[in-house]
Amino acid sequence: MYKILIVEDDPLIGQIVADHLKKWGYETRLAEDYNQVLNEFLDYMPQLVLLDIVLPLYNGYHWCTEIRKISKVPIVFISSSSDNMNIVMAMNMGGDDFIAKPFDLSVLLAKVQAIIRRTYAFQENRELIEHAGVILNLSETVLLINDQKIELTKNEFRIMKILMENIGKTISRDEIMTYLWDDNAFVDDNTLTVNMTRLRKKLSEAGVEKFILTRKGIGYLVEA
Repeated sequence: MYKILIVEDDPLIGQIVADHLKKWGYETRLAEDYNQVLNEFLDYMPQLVLLDIVLPLYNGYHWCTEIRKISKVPIVFISSSSDNMNIVMAMNMGGDDFIAKPFDLSVLLAKVQAIIRRTYAFQENRELIEHAGVILNLSETVLLINDQKIELTKNEFRIMKILMENIGKTISRDEIMTYLWDDNAFVDDNTLTVNMTRLRKKLSEAGVEKFILTRKGIGYLVEA
């Protein structure tokens, strides 16, 4: 089920849109704190964002820019500010489409369906994994921590991926080595230790300590 975050400060419009999309099989959430839209995005991890332009404190352009720093998720602007300048600005800021208010719900649904089909027909729905302020970008193979972008090697990325996909579960060293192995490189016990040390150092330098824990004689885990 695809998840849609609706950032609309008119509660009536937001609820009508949410209810209509739910009827067509989408999961929806209405943003509640318009000062923390990025945090709501990270908490919900939607596959699409419907974003109004005129919002309290920060406008939709600001939040589109913030989301674009970490994600390529489709963003559709919905606004009564539908003059050419705003439409062009919305697209330049990273928007994927623009729907002018007032709009017909069937038109909105058609646009949502088209964008989701176009974006996710041949790819994994999820592009980010977030836990305890650490974000793993699956499409760019980087870590995002406190606005820092941390480049990872192929093995470091794979280690983070298997651990963050199994939060709270201990993954054995043998499982990780098997996961890292490919046709071009054999990964032995020493190689895994070296990669784990480098990865922990990168996390530490970004201010994150004890993110990856060791279960002596068993393996590693990221605590829930």
